[in-house]
Amino acid sequence: MAPQHPHPHPHASSSGHGRHTGQGGHHGHSHSDEAHAQAEILDLDAEVLAEHLAGVTRWLPVGASPRRIVDLGCGTGAGTFALLDRFPEADVTAVDTSAAHLQRLREKARARGVDGRVRTVQADLDDTVWPDLGAPDLMWASASMHHMADPDRALRAVHDVLAPGGLFAVLELAGFPRFLPEDAPEERPGLEERCHTASERYHAEHVPHRGADWGPKLTAAGFTVEAERALTVNIEGSRDAAVGAYALESLLRLRGTVADGLPAEDLAALDRLLDTDGPHSILRRDDLVVRTERTVWAARRGA
Repeated sequence: MAPQHPHPHPHASSSGHGRHTGQGGHHGHSHSDEAHAQAEILDLDAEVLAEHLAGVTRWLPVGASPRRIVDLGCGTGAGTFALLDRFPEADVTAVDTSAAHLQRLREKARARGVDGRVRTVQADLDDTVWPDLGAPDLMWASASMHHMADPDRALRAVHDVLAPGGLFAVLELAGFPRFLPEDAPEERPGLEERCHTASERYHAEHVPHRGADWGPKLTAAGFTVEAERALTVNIEGSRDAAVGAYALESLLRLRGTVADGLPAEDLAALDRLLDTDGPHSILRRDDLVVRTERTVWAARRGA
């Protein structure tokens, strides 16, 4: 769904990783490079998980079809376009801190012929005063709430912005997707799981709200939680080039948070997977999967 990204959102999840050269070295990222890399992973997340995201939009207990929608932490537009497809009479206000992401979203909207239904707003949702977002019937936040410095305050702000009786959909991820078989790579079986363990230690310190139970938080902010759904994605044995690119970008970002927490042998094996010109490149594998878990909450503001 959006993943996910993939960390779309009011706060970019900038891990500061380097991108591998053909010789296995690293280049430091400039701000523009980082924004481009993040946009790439958001686009890949949207492409690979498009069917699952569409399923979430169909599941939403909206009642009457919404006409005014706000996508909080829209990234490059995965949720925005899924919502436009699901609700053809609706307009979407897409909100993000990143000017580059919003520019990319506008370009996509023009290419799809829906630019007349999209308004973009650049804003930091940790600010105490939000821009005027109207009184939407539906608000959507995919993989963005956990980036908030004060998510409880943000939830109260969402409650105040929503039209009476409006719906707020929160889609959150437990962590990065898994891509490799458990016995891979051959020289360091279980490498990916060890990377995830190291990543969880990092995120527990730096992104403490990731993986939170948003139900009680939504209730405390004044919402009534109408539905909750756990989603399991399991795409097996894909040879799709987009899956390979998604795995590469995801593991590059993961590397940025785990490099100091891995044994040298694991880091070397990870770097061989990320060396796109090398014989062990993840792009050469034909056994990739996409396994991830996400949860969606649908919460109603009182009439």
